[in-house]
Amino acid sequence: MNTETDERFERLLGEAFGTDAPGTRVVARQARDLADSGQFRADAGRELTAGEVVENLDDAPDGLSLPERWNWWMGALELAYGGYDRFRVVRWAGA
Repeated sequence: MNTETDERFERLLGEAFGTDAPGTRVVARQARDLADSGQFRADAGRELTAGEVVENLDDAPDGLSLPERWNWWMGALELAYGGYDRFRVVRWAGA
């Protein structure tokens, strides 16, 4: 996400949503992957910034955890443009 560092973005997420470190790390990582993919830029016509992420996550229904907010937004982007399911946060129960 242009010049923001991952640590700064994680701190911003924690301040905005009061979440735990693992939740902020996973959402920050997914946001970085989304930004690096260029998909949001191609679909929305603008760069993905930390402010953009926080603003959209803030629109999610109350009572959702940070990863659930992220998935809510990815669901909205999936409906609008397609191709965003791969950025959802999912639980992995490795072998």
